[in-house]
Amino acid sequence: MKVDYIALSVPVFFILIGIELAWSFYKKLDYYRFNDSISNLSQGIGQQLTGIFMKTAVFFGYLYIFEHWRLFDLPKNIWVWLLLFLGVDFFYYWFHRMSHQVNALWAAHIVHHQSEEYNLTVALRQSWFQGWFSWIFYLPLAFLGFDPLMFLTLSAFNTLYQFWIHTRVIKSMGPLEYILNTPSHHRVHHGSNPKYIDKNHAGTLIIWDRLFGTFQKEEEEVYYGITTPLASWNPLWANVHYWDELWNTAKQSPRWADKINVFLKPPGWFPAHLGGFKSAPEIDTLRYQKYNPACQQKLVPYVVFQFVIGLAAAIAILFLYPTLPVLALVSGVIYVILTLVTCSALLEEKKWQVKFEFARLVLGILIVLLQDFPIGYQVIFSGLNICSLVWFYNLQKKNNNAEEIPEV
Repeated sequence: MKVDYIALSVPVFFILIGIELAWSFYKKLDYYRFNDSISNLSQGIGQQLTGIFMKTAVFFGYLYIFEHWRLFDLPKNIWVWLLLFLGVDFFYYWFHRMSHQVNALWAAHIVHHQSEEYNLTVALRQSWFQGWFSWIFYLPLAFLGFDPLMFLTLSAFNTLYQFWIHTRVIKSMGPLEYILNTPSHHRVHHGSNPKYIDKNHAGTLIIWDRLFGTFQKEEEEVYYGITTPLASWNPLWANVHYWDELWNTAKQSPRWADKINVFLKPPGWFPAHLGGFKSAPEIDTLRYQKYNPACQQKLVPYVVFQFVIGLAAAIAILFLYPTLPVLALVSGVIYVILTLVTCSALLEEKKWQVKFEFARLVLGILIVLLQDFPIGYQVIFSGLNICSLVWFYNLQKKNNNAEEIPEV
């Protein structure tokens, strides 16, 4: 029986985020911004939903190799568990390191690094496509004969461990800094300071970075994010923007070797005719500003309401998807993703967001009523969408009336 430890841990994640948020507010630390946190959580919701469509295929790949091509029949004693723990952490290090050194892999992993804040919501900011290739790095463990369920358990533990290290509240762990991946080490990993880039790729144990020369101690202040800021809260664009950059660079390259190298070389690599490799710039501390577009305060409660609806719908889908027809599952996932997009559009006050939101709400009602969802879900979510439609209409009506008042 497969147990989704990560899904079961989601309530704990939100409790810990609430505690860190309360501490940040109490100490006036400004570790959280509403728009950034919504963006981070949106990526996590999208990652869980898109992951539905690949979980079986990924597990099947490991399971097939284990059942047909394993070299050893390993027992399930404590020593094998410990050996597998080291193996999972070792291969995670190399997967993570390669995700920073190969453009095609970085195009997926970059999502996790886009936030210019550093708090526990960043831990949930995950790529929607990274899971399609990350599992390949662990296949040597299947060949060696490590049980698939043991692998899934320790792989989940490796992921869960990394949640708590996405915090600025904990400064140092003393002697444990020499062995474990800690908040201090991982803050370095998320830095866009040139000296911090491509450092500290560890999952649980920092020993791999120390062994393979990628360790960097936290020294000067860390500036979080990527060297060219995303400057968008849109979860869809966040997952494809770097692919768009790579594609445009490849189109500008007449030589086929350069077109291929665009995807295989490290981030910052460009063909000679486009200037060659471009190093990360130093942080201009005097001009540095985080992306923080203005948003009308009256829209914030509406955004919160829509986000909660999207989160509730996502949870419902995650619980129901084994029993849902394919069309209902796909349409439900699309509805949630559109909901996350509308939250980002409202926070950025995009010109197209009004028509988009009316269309999304009507589509949401049709999706819920015309698909084979349980009747209780149909009543609840169609009712919420109707209430949202009325609320949003009134918001726009008040906004239009305000614009029509002549200036004195």
